[in-house]
Amino acid sequence: MSVLPMKHMIICAKRQDRKAILELLQRLEAVEIISHDIDDTDEVFSRMDVSQSAQLFVKNAAQADKALEILAAAAPEKGSVLSAFAGRTPVTQETYEAKAQKRDVMMKYVNEILRLDKELTEAKADIPRITTQIEALTPWSSLDYPLSFAGTKKTAAFIGTFPEKLSEADIAETLAANAPDVDALDINIITAEDNFTSVLISCLKSDKNAIDDALRRMNFQRPPVSDLVPVAQIEAYEKEREAAVKRIDSTTAEIASYADKRDDIRFISDYFNMRAAKYDVLGRLEQSKRVFVVEGYVPAEYAPVLERELGSKFELALEFLDPEDSEDVPVLLKNNGFAAPVEGVVESYSMPGKGELDPTTPVACFYYILFGMMLSDFAYGALMSISTFVLIKKLKNMEPSMRKTLTMFCYCGIGTMLSGLLFGSYFGDAPTVIASTFFGRTLEIPKLIDPLNEPMKMLVLCFAIGIIHLFAGLFINLFTALKDRRYVDAISDSVLWMLLVGGLILFGLTTDMVTGMFSLNKISATAGSVGKVMAIIGAIGIILMDGRESKNWFKRTLKGLYGLYNVTGYLSDLLSYSRLLALGLATSVISSVFNQMGSMVAGTPVVGVIFFILIFLVGHMLNLAINALGAYVHANRLQYVEFFGKFYSGGGRKFTPFASNTKYIKIKN
Repeated sequence: MSVLPMKHMIICAKRQDRKAILELLQRLEAVEIISHDIDDTDEVFSRMDVSQSAQLFVKNAAQADKALEILAAAAPEKGSVLSAFAGRTPVTQETYEAKAQKRDVMMKYVNEILRLDKELTEAKADIPRITTQIEALTPWSSLDYPLSFAGTKKTAAFIGTFPEKLSEADIAETLAANAPDVDALDINIITAEDNFTSVLISCLKSDKNAIDDALRRMNFQRPPVSDLVPVAQIEAYEKEREAAVKRIDSTTAEIASYADKRDDIRFISDYFNMRAAKYDVLGRLEQSKRVFVVEGYVPAEYAPVLERELGSKFELALEFLDPEDSEDVPVLLKNNGFAAPVEGVVESYSMPGKGELDPTTPVACFYYILFGMMLSDFAYGALMSISTFVLIKKLKNMEPSMRKTLTMFCYCGIGTMLSGLLFGSYFGDAPTVIASTFFGRTLEIPKLIDPLNEPMKMLVLCFAIGIIHLFAGLFINLFTALKDRRYVDAISDSVLWMLLVGGLILFGLTTDMVTGMFSLNKISATAGSVGKVMAIIGAIGIILMDGRESKNWFKRTLKGLYGLYNVTGYLSDLLSYSRLLALGLATSVISSVFNQMGSMVAGTPVVGVIFFILIFLVGHMLNLAINALGAYVHANRLQYVEFFGKFYSGGGRKFTPFASNTKYIKIKN
């Protein structure tokens, strides 16, 4: 386990080589570039304003991504389940540069797809608009006049609707009340529904104003004016809708015709994202008329390679310095193949702080065991290990982070297999159920511990693992303090707590309460006496030393007594490991339930076997998915709370190099 030492790098080079040097640094992905504030009075160095160019690159990349989304909707890409693990497409530097020369052509594809999508959106918007217009005209389909019809030379016509269902008599009676001087009136109901009535009302032109006023008081509403007879207008709208549908189909097909340009559009998205990142760095560099300066952090082991690469291609001054204590130096972890997969677990909590050890290796040792104890089924572990191993070997371009995650689950699967052997679990009790259901035989699976019938024995094992886990954290804390020559801290924060907790455990194993509760044999009275002495020494030491920063002896004693109260925290931490039993039992019980459900329908020879297989597969897939997730969450929790709480603070900042943060392509270096 190690935190790679960092060097503070300073480059001073010709301004004319600025673009090439930045591109090389971006490809190498080995330098985290930093910048400092420049005094406004500085007459030599300044910074370029590249905001407009950077915004243009970001905009182009966003347009390319949008074009890919449009293309995915019009012409979905066929992909397998494995495509999610495949990683980015590798390209050589020569291929990258050749394709970059065609960026304008690629952007034309993007712009054309965006234009077509705009047309498609407009055509799709026409459909509901036209449909609404047709629905509005449908009640008037039996009318032989256009809706704009206003009457003849001697008559006035009113076409519209009332907001309720009315008869001719109702309308005539209301109009007579509102316009008593009108004698000649013709009422024709076109459509009558529960919530409206469409009518054509005619009267003499001399009575037009009176009828108009009366209708207004009856909440009479006029339809949209049209010069065509409603039936003809509906036919026109239907033709317009058909044309819109055809336009949608043709435009969608035209967008889909760009499916073979998908890789080019992906390339141009990454290309502009890379240029935006480069211009962001360019805007932070200190530059004069002839030179520019790059500062950053480089892992010490990368420095020789970086010096060789830069020195062989450019004339420049390059210096590597040891960072000062006041610098915010980033953290990069380096571990072997066994521990590296759980680096993501450590990073999710926090990177090591200044002077802290990398906890990845001890985390890995316990993580695989704890995960396996909670999933605790040999078959489940075998499925996890085999599937992840095949994916790792089959997909050569898998992203490093994904490769680490799958490798972690591969090791977790091995830990699960070992726990399954210990507890005799193979898809739960599937071998026993299958043997008795289909072959009429009794099969006993060998096991060292039966969690269902010996839960206390299982709980003792969980607590034993928890004690080892907690003491490992205290030993790491002791080692760190000794390495930093903090001898008082080593004794106060580690040794005394080991004596107290270890002594209490030894003493507890001589008592009837503890041994009776867990069905254990008592240890010798001598060992119990030694444990009592250890606990007393530890307790007195904690009282005297835990508040050592206070000069007043009374305050120091009170702080020591308060610190001694933290022994209850160790009890709480130890009880947390009972979750190993709880989740292990959950996996086993649920497996057995699905096996029993399958055996209940297995009476008929052929149909029963089919139903058994279906229940078996579905049930165990769900059980594996749910309990693997639970094992992952609780394994993390035991590391973050119980284990890290004994020695690890974190607070470091992850090393983030200037890199080609691309989505689709990966330039080979």
